[in-house]
Amino acid sequence: MAKHRQGRLSEEIKKSISSFLINGAKDPRLTSRIISITGVDVTRDGSYATVYVSPVCLSDEDKDAVYAEVLEGFNKAKGALRSQVSRDIKLRYTPELIFKLDTSMDYGRHIDSILETLDIPSEE
Repeated sequence: MAKHRQGRLSEEIKKSISSFLINGAKDPRLTSRIISITGVDVTRDGSYATVYVSPVCLSDEDKDAVYAEVLEGFNKAKGALRSQVSRDIKLRYTPELIFKLDTSMDYGRHIDSILETLDIPSEE
């Protein structure tokens, strides 16, 4: 599968899953909070698609519990999501969806907090 085809396919899968979350999801684990689909990586042969999700957590919520709950909701709805992707995108074989958390925002905040604690004089 050509590199540009993988990119187009990953964007179409991302759109399809996003529209499912807005219109078709019935699971309260997926509808009760804001969830961003930050990226989709499709394997070269198109048989697997890794979907990176990032749920928004409130400051008083336990992040690990929220992340586990959202991943559980996605894994429970995996069949419905794959059916939605197959209806939206005309492919011979619909890729199997693998859901992973995208913790890059948390990591970025962590690095920012470390940089703020350093005593580096600012240049003018």
